[in-house]
Amino acid sequence: MKCEKLRAQFIETVLSGPATATVELREHLDSCDACATEYAGLQQTMALLDEWKAPEPSPYFSTRLRARLQEETSTLKVGWFAWLRKPIVATAAAGLIALGAGLLESGNWLHPSNTVATTSSSAVGDLQYLDKNADLFTEFVALDDQSQTE
Repeated sequence: MKCEKLRAQFIETVLSGPATATVELREHLDSCDACATEYAGLQQTMALLDEWKAPEPSPYFSTRLRARLQEETSTLKVGWFAWLRKPIVATAAAGLIALGAGLLESGNWLHPSNTVATTSSSAVGDLQYLDKNADLFTEFVALDDQSQTE
């Protein structure tokens, strides 16, 4: 457990220099061979990274990159569905389609007088409903009569 706790300090110590190591860390490195080996490996790695030089890019890199980007953007095909690539426009279009489908399905905008709320709110509406569906109710009565005779 002590090794794990002190290993968290290894990178800080290697980056800032061995002079910043705590007394506890120095004592542990003297007594623990595994931690000392790992600490030495980290120091060697950091020394190699300090010596490394980044390669210089080619002098024509920027020119070739711009030419390649122009070539790629000019070959993109722009179709009539290109506007759907924008998420806001696509979301708005989907919302309008859903709203239109919902209005068509409900059918309330075609015949607002046929809604249940307006016909069932009065006794006259109830009588009109019974009158419209009289044939249906007589068939139910006929079915009940047949089931009782059997």
